[in-house]
Amino acid sequence: MIESEHFFNNARETVNHHILTLISDDMPPALYEAMRYSLENGGKRIRPLLTLATGYVFGKDIAEIILPACAVEMIHTYSLIHDDLPAMDNSDYRRGKPSCHVKFGEALAILTGDALLTIAFDVVRDYGVKHDNEKKALQICHLLSLAAGPQGMVGGQVLDLEAEGISLRQADIEKIAALKTGKIISASVIIGAIAGGASEEEIAVLEQFANKIGLAFQIVDDLFDYEDSNIDIGKPVGIDQAAVKATIPGLIGTAQARKYVEMLFQDALSFLDELDRPVQLLSDLASKMVYRKK
Repeated sequence: MIESEHFFNNARETVNHHILTLISDDMPPALYEAMRYSLENGGKRIRPLLTLATGYVFGKDIAEIILPACAVEMIHTYSLIHDDLPAMDNSDYRRGKPSCHVKFGEALAILTGDALLTIAFDVVRDYGVKHDNEKKALQICHLLSLAAGPQGMVGGQVLDLEAEGISLRQADIEKIAALKTGKIISASVIIGAIAGGASEEEIAVLEQFANKIGLAFQIVDDLFDYEDSNIDIGKPVGIDQAAVKATIPGLIGTAQARKYVEMLFQDALSFLDELDRPVQLLSDLASKMVYRKK
């Protein structure tokens, strides 16, 4: 069994290198610069790591599924660019660097996000053509469109905006989190499973795992927003509280929220236990997502 940290470090480095090769400079120079700037502002690469780790569970090495993994990260990067805009979260910094709209202007930031979202689907097409996986590529494109669109991330963002300053039930807050954050995390896992040839039963189990870990990941992110420190969570600390966002920690308190995260994590691991596969990479990555310090 491969050592987890070695796999994650290798996978992250591969994503960091390969994703930049997928944008061509035969476009307006300003757009190319803004796209490269945003993609280079890497972060933890959690979503492509989920794709690559799941693919490994089903016998696929990194090189075989790097393209769909990069497509996921392109969509995530586009979402962050748009999240930071003044009309959304109004954040001037992303991972310690000026946000795309601060460095390049709002109009170009919007177009940069649009470009990354569009290219992502062409990258999945390339995966289908280069690896003779046209059927899998079609499934992945469909999954990504649902996860990123109005029935997923975009829909969740709309609900999140509408919920600012409003008291919500826990179920309603979790629905927002499931759409805004969870759908892309779930898609990241399932893409790896599709690429690996998982059965429908295995995909259903992995979806349950991903749903639990996706909600836990969002709650941890919200908990960091309550930290009175300069911890680097990608965006400035306290921005969600200032916008009166609906969050689990805001509803039940930080102590109870942390207990809930632990319960979700254990539930997620219980689903992995149902798979007759080498799932240690996914278990270790889930632990890193939940117990991360930033």
